Amino acid sequence: MTPETISSIMAEAIKVTLLVGSPMLLVGLCVGLSVSVFSAVTQIQEMTLTFVPKIVAVFLALLFSLPWIIEKLTTFTINLFSNIPLMIR
Repeated sequence: MTPETISSIMAEAIKVTLLVGSPMLLVGLCVGLSVSVFSAVTQIQEMTLTFVPKIVAVFLALLFSLPWIIEKLTTFTINLFSNIPLMIR
């Protein structure tokens, strides 16, 4: 196994990780921004007001994107395992 092979596997793993995590991160960012604007406009300084909507939104994003996430992770794992004989040489 060459350093180039290891680098390509690591790059692909990082790409898949970022791709899989991005829906939850983007939803959390958008909800957090909108709650912060709402909190600044109404001058309500309650910690649960910022925490609970983000948790619910991230959970819903995970729930709706879970089939896509499973497909991406399964494809990556199958490709990795199927290329093991080629990497050993």
